[in-house]
Amino acid sequence: MTRGRLRVLLGAAPGVGKTYEMLAEGHRLAAQGDDVVIAVVETHGRTATAAQAAGLERVPLRTVEHRGVPLSELDVEAVLARAPRVALVDELAHTNAPGSAHAKRWQDVEQLRDAGIDVITTVNVQHIESLGGVVEKITGIVQQETVPDAVVRAADDVEVVDLAPQSLRDRLSAGVVYPAERVDAALSNYFRLGNLTALRELALLWLADEVDSALRSYRTEHGIETPWQTRERVVVALTGGPEGETLLRRGARIAARSAGGELLAVHVSTQDGLRSETPGALAAQQRLVASLGGSYHQLVADDIPQALVEFAQGADATQLVIGVSRRGRIAAALTGPGIGAEVIRRSGDIDVHIVSHAAAGGRLRLPRMTGGALGWRRQVLGLVIALIGGPLLSWMLYTFHSPAAITSEVLAYQLLVVVVALVGGIRPALFAAVLSGVTLDYLFVEPLYTVTIADPLHALALVLYVVIAVLVSIVVDQAARRARAAQRASAEAELLATVAGNVLRGDSAPLALVTRTREAFGLSGVRLVARDGSVIATDGEPLPDDPEIVPVGTTATLELHGGSLDGPARRLLDAIVAQLAAAIEHAELAAAARHADVLAETDRVRSALLSALSHDLRRPLAAAMAAVGGLRQASAPSPAGALSDSDRSELLETADESLATLSRLVGDLLDVSRVEAGVLAVSLAPVDAAGAVLSALDELGLGPAEVELSLDADLPPVQADAVLLQRVLVNVVANAHRHAPDDERVLVTTSRLGTMAEIRVIDRGAGVPPERQQTMFAPFQRQGDSDNTVGLGLGLALSRGFAEGMGGSLTPEDTPGGGLTMVIALPVASAGETDA
Repeated sequence: MTRGRLRVLLGAAPGVGKTYEMLAEGHRLAAQGDDVVIAVVETHGRTATAAQAAGLERVPLRTVEHRGVPLSELDVEAVLARAPRVALVDELAHTNAPGSAHAKRWQDVEQLRDAGIDVITTVNVQHIESLGGVVEKITGIVQQETVPDAVVRAADDVEVVDLAPQSLRDRLSAGVVYPAERVDAALSNYFRLGNLTALRELALLWLADEVDSALRSYRTEHGIETPWQTRERVVVALTGGPEGETLLRRGARIAARSAGGELLAVHVSTQDGLRSETPGALAAQQRLVASLGGSYHQLVADDIPQALVEFAQGADATQLVIGVSRRGRIAAALTGPGIGAEVIRRSGDIDVHIVSHAAAGGRLRLPRMTGGALGWRRQVLGLVIALIGGPLLSWMLYTFHSPAAITSEVLAYQLLVVVVALVGGIRPALFAAVLSGVTLDYLFVEPLYTVTIADPLHALALVLYVVIAVLVSIVVDQAARRARAAQRASAEAELLATVAGNVLRGDSAPLALVTRTREAFGLSGVRLVARDGSVIATDGEPLPDDPEIVPVGTTATLELHGGSLDGPARRLLDAIVAQLAAAIEHAELAAAARHADVLAETDRVRSALLSALSHDLRRPLAAAMAAVGGLRQASAPSPAGALSDSDRSELLETADESLATLSRLVGDLLDVSRVEAGVLAVSLAPVDAAGAVLSALDELGLGPAEVELSLDADLPPVQADAVLLQRVLVNVVANAHRHAPDDERVLVTTSRLGTMAEIRVIDRGAGVPPERQQTMFAPFQRQGDSDNTVGLGLGLALSRGFAEGMGGSLTPEDTPGGGLTMVIALPVASAGETDA
């Protein structure tokens, strides 16, 4: 019997339309003449889903009683007895009721497939077993119902039922997914836009990996070795050297150019190990790979180019990034073309990027202009060529000597001198010219085997020969000097461009300039010291010697350790010192600007405080004074001053209310001053969030008619200060109640999101424009007019300060459909703290 096929409809979240699509596919197959039945479908009360199920045959469910509650479950035996061609089974990850033949619904599906029945089923990405931890980090919810990855991966077809996150939220707001009473809580928790976007990406990536695995299996089964470049896969070869960071960032940029690009880093070490040039560089590069979203791989092989290419081909890589060789020209000439050339030769269809980096030619350092135009290595090489090439040339010319060959012999020696001059410069060339002239006279000019010249013309020719050799040497030497000067000018220009860029970047400019100074002039250490002796920036290791001191403006000095500077270097140092002075001045001006901003903010707060005091304090103070004055006048021994009991009671109530308002206003002023000064006293302990909410409502005198509660009974205690948390809740709930419409209740919910607990206070009032959602937390900010019982506009400022002082936050969000939602987030108390 042929095993039934499995088709899985994968969704990112509830409500995207998986069940609806499954039923629509059932109708399509039935219209084609296939025998289709609904084995089990969960409509969740959705009208459109229930309507879509109409017209399809249903296999009756079996009823199982658990703890006195009747439960409806898939009747596998009834479906097997019916033996349809296709069975529609909703919610693959469902856990069956106790007493069922199988613990999980996916096991029921396997039994149906064993009987030759094709199954179309649905599952959400959060129910895939391997993704449970990732989903918990995103949503803060632990999934209890899961299905093994192997079951879903073994499906014949997996399709994503996709819906844009905002479209799903719109569908939720319209009441299509959940009943109206659950919409606000769902939108504020699981169905946040960020959560839905992350879950959608997770579903698409999981399917992309599954398609990739299927593609590799197909290629293996059909013997296809050529990689199919369906997505960009960039392999970066790491040696453990300092250039690794440059290569990784370049590879990450290449991978990011196309959607779904992958970054793979590989380090190949030989059997006897490969020592890293920079201690800890390879470990740091592994961390960088992880931060860039890539994967790190370690290989051991003797043939490094072959190992790199084989790894890249096995990973279906499209790009291979390697660094340019750090070897010099002589080493490359002696040891062969190197790894880069071999990788290119063997790479086939894989594109190879050879990336230049600072380590290829050392760090940015200026060429020295002291000494000869050519380095001592080239001068030595020129002498070696003269010493070896001269005798070899003389032996060859002497062997084939004839009286008519004198001209060819002179030209041959002239060529030797030119070659020596090109390689070693003027000194080796002069040596070769004199040596070749003497040899020419001794072996080939009459009389032979003596240094005597019989013919004056031969003597003139020999002198001209030496002069020509000297002139050629001078020309080569001057060309080398000009090349060195051009190289230095280029390095100086690069250094100055870097210096200017560092100054423009701002605060980090002094350190960057000090680093560049040490690298450019090859010093052991450089320090920038302020006049008061404090070190502004340092790089390298200062030696215990007398450093060279260079003034930097009037505020600092530059200490140069471990080297001396020539004239051109000093001119460049002057430019760097000028930029350092500008950078220091820039930093001082920035600090002054920040101080001015603080003063301006302080002045603004002071002005707002004076304005608020003149308005809000004066009103209750005037009311209290008037009430007390009326009572005093009434106590005077005059019949006209007598007050009735009701008048006296009203004056006392006015005085009491006004003085209480004054006391609260002064307390708020003291609290906000503590918050601004950072000296808020906080005593953290596990606090029951529900209890804090109820205490705040009792203080405000609000009941079920004004506030609706949706509190999570399973929410653990939060780590908070009970008094401060109640103050925050009182301020936020009072504010929400003040701005809510008369016919709408304020909704207060509690929930958990990862390691944080959230208390949401939701109103459906006019809301706050996005541009004012942050400024409303500034002190002395109020929306609308106030009466005698409204404070100075410090409530939200204090609430945010209290929340942050407890390690949490207070953030505003728009309420779907209009209004404002204030989210109080606090850390969940750990188990040890709760037990304590």
